[in-house]
Amino acid sequence: GGAEVTIGQHMANLRRKGGLGKNPERAATRAKQLAAIDPDWNCPWPLDWQRHYRVLAELAADEAGGVLPDIQPGVTFDGDDLGRWLQRQKQPATWAQLSTEQQQRLTTLGVQPAEAPSPTPAGTRAAKDPGKAQHAFQRGVAALAQWVEREGAHRPVPRGHAEEITVDSETEPVIVKLGVWVSNTKSRRGRLTAEQLEALRKLGVKWA
Repeated sequence: GGAEVTIGQHMANLRRKGGLGKNPERAATRAKQLAAIDPDWNCPWPLDWQRHYRVLAELAADEAGGVLPDIQPGVTFDGDDLGRWLQRQKQPATWAQLSTEQQQRLTTLGVQPAEAPSPTPAGTRAAKDPGKAQHAFQRGVAALAQWVEREGAHRPVPRGHAEEITVDSETEPVIVKLGVWVSNTKSRRGRLTAEQLEALRKLGVKWA
């Protein structure tokens, strides 16, 4: 014994700057050999990420269509909570920090961010065009009023619910994703005007 090197430690040493030896040609050859064994031997992202991704890729490979089965938090593999890790990757904030290649890898496995973050944050968009934000708010209120009239104020709007409303300026009825609108408006309640809050209160919205 004595000369045993754990493979993980050995790989970590190889990844260090100059870890493949001082001779650039030999280093390049070694890099090629390692890449032949595992193209990700020197991946630019954390090894922890790579380890979880590897397990998922293998699980997906066993499935029809190469897409991951539904893995819920609490599903562990080799002591790692794979489900929880996966859920974390899907959070818009975490997803946005992944490199394009990491995102593509997850997308290939059928993993998508929870709620695709909009390219421009809502705040800046509203600031640029207050009329548009106000317009959207009015539509939301109109849709909510319609819901309350039909279902009663006590019944919460399901997240996936969309309401069809008729808008004077439009010939076709307009679809408002009411469930999403309600939760977005709630998360932005600090930025709502007194009139907007009043409009929501009139419709029996408790948090307003």
